[in-house]
Amino acid sequence: MTMIVTDTPRERAMPNHARPAGLSLAFAALLIPGLFGCSPSPAPAPTATSPAPSVGVTPAPSQHSAPPLAEPSALPVFETEGFSGSGDISDDSAIWVDRASPANSLVLADNKSSSGGGIGVFDMTGKLLEFRPDGMIGNVDLRSGFPSSGTPIVLVGGNNRSNNTLSLWSLDTEARTLSPVAARSIGTQAPNYGFCMYRSRASGKFYAFVTPNGPGSVQQFELLDDGAGKVDASLVRTLPVSSITESCVADDELGHLYVAQEGLGVWKYEAEPDAGTDRSSVDKVGAGRLEADVEGMSIAYGEDGAGYLFVSSQGSSTIAIYDRAGNNPFLKSFKVTENGSVDAVTGTDGLDVTTANVGPPFERGLLVVHDESNSGGDTSNLKYVPLDSVLK
Repeated sequence: MTMIVTDTPRERAMPNHARPAGLSLAFAALLIPGLFGCSPSPAPAPTATSPAPSVGVTPAPSQHSAPPLAEPSALPVFETEGFSGSGDISDDSAIWVDRASPANSLVLADNKSSSGGGIGVFDMTGKLLEFRPDGMIGNVDLRSGFPSSGTPIVLVGGNNRSNNTLSLWSLDTEARTLSPVAARSIGTQAPNYGFCMYRSRASGKFYAFVTPNGPGSVQQFELLDDGAGKVDASLVRTLPVSSITESCVADDELGHLYVAQEGLGVWKYEAEPDAGTDRSSVDKVGAGRLEADVEGMSIAYGEDGAGYLFVSSQGSSTIAIYDRAGNNPFLKSFKVTENGSVDAVTGTDGLDVTTANVGPPFERGLLVVHDESNSGGDTSNLKYVPLDSVLK
C-alpha cells in the first residue's frame, strides 16, 4: 500500500452530462451535506470514551447502475519519500485524519523488507517524519478511541512477518510519532501475511484480523486493555481459506469483513466474533474487473450504510469501486496515471481512502495507492490522489 503540489487536481474536468450519475450525485452530497440530508461524519460508537473511527465520509450513490467514467483515470499530486533499501518494500498504508487541523493528518506505511523493515509516518506532502525499524511489517491499520487505562488512544497495528506476531503502537498525534504498546509477544499463525482492524458498533470492542501466506485461516483477535497502558490480544475466531490471502478490511458500521483471496477474488463475512464462517462472493478474478493478485481494500464511509468499497487489482494496475450497500454491485474501475514528475501507478497493492478533509489539495478526501515500480526511485512508494478526481 504513496508528490507535485497543486491547489486543485490537474485532471481535465468532465462535462456534467458525461459523468456517472450515481457517483457524481453521491459526491455532491458529500460536498453539500445539508442538501441531501447527510451528516459530515459517521455516527459515533456507543462508548463515551471511544470516538468514531478516523475514516472519512462519502455519500450514497443515487443509483447502482452507474456506468464507467468516460476517462477512467485519476492523477496523483504527491508521492512518499522512499525508504532506505531497494525493491518493492512498501505497499500498504493507513490514513489518520486530524479533524481539528486537517493538514496535520498523517499516513502510516509499512516496510516489509526482510532486513531493515518497520513502519513509517508520513505527512500530507509525502515527507517521512519517523521510521521505526520494528521488523518486517506486512499490512497496517488503525483505529481511534482505544481505551488504554481509561485514556483513548489512536491504536496502530500490523502483522510482523519477521517473527509472526502482532505489532501494536500508540500514535502520538502531537509529536507525530509511534510508541510500541503490545503487552507481550502476541503470536499469530505462521507465516502470517496481512492485517486489518475492526471496531464493533454493537459492543464497542476492538479486533484485529491476521491473514495467512498460503492455505490456512484468517485469525480474529480481540484487542484488550491490560490496565497498565499496554494492549493484549486473545484469539476469538478462525476463518479457513484455501490459498494465500493478504488484504482485508472491516466495515465498522455495517459489521462486515472483506477478505481478498489473491488468486480468487473478494469474500464478504460478518465481522462479529460469534458470526461463524459463512461468506458470500463480492467479485471473482476472471469476471472482467479483477486480475490476480487481488490486493488492498478500503471503505469510504457514507450516511446510513452508503459509500464505497475500493479494491486493488494488481494484475491490471487498476482500482475497482463497489457499492458499500447491499450485495456490493460493481460501479467502475480506474487507473492512477502520470502527473508531471509523479509517475503512474503500476502493480497496485495496498491502498487506503478517506473522504474527510486532510488539507490542501485533499479537502474533499484522499486516496493513497501503492506503486510497485516507482520510476526514478530505488524502492516502491505510495501515491496521494485527491478523491474528487475519482468520485466525480
